[in-house]
Amino acid sequence: MAGGNRSRVGSVWSYHSNMTTFRINRAPVLTLWAAVVAEQIGLPHDTALTAGQAVAGMTAHAKGVRLGIIAEISDGKPKPSLPRPEGATGGIVHIADSKDGPRAINKDELGKPVAVEKYLRSKFGAHLDATRSAMEALAMTLPPIELNAKAFHLYEQFRPEVPPDENGWGAKGVLDLTRIHKLAR
Repeated sequence: MAGGNRSRVGSVWSYHSNMTTFRINRAPVLTLWAAVVAEQIGLPHDTALTAGQAVAGMTAHAKGVRLGIIAEISDGKPKPSLPRPEGATGGIVHIADSKDGPRAINKDELGKPVAVEKYLRSKFGAHLDATRSAMEALAMTLPPIELNAKAFHLYEQFRPEVPPDENGWGAKGVLDLTRIHKLAR
């Protein structure tokens, strides 16, 4: 990683860089955080990536409905929630078996971990490894059950700040890795 070095700390790679803040949209931050949490609570890495994508997608959809950017109603009737696919597990995020292993279902399709990883790399760039390391350190501070219950509240404490209205839709804000490290202490 340019401008930084890497050292082994416990089971997490620690990345040290002079840059602790950078501008990024909230969606990739939530995708990565949800994937880190999912992995910490026991999902395999590839499944966790797809779960992170599904969580971020559901959150973006809910915000879009709240802002009136995405329609919630069709023909005057609320859209029914999608039924759980046969054999799927999970509460909010449905997970189903595929030939490549369990994958979260997002927009009626099985998630593709390679595509999620590519998305994260394109959004975070050189900051991906340092951000993942900071998030992993934070996730490891809580037992899995407590982490699962508090994960979104923790995210709200470090997510990039953007305007709460339509101006914030898709806007970039500053992600400060120092805030994540402080939460991990």
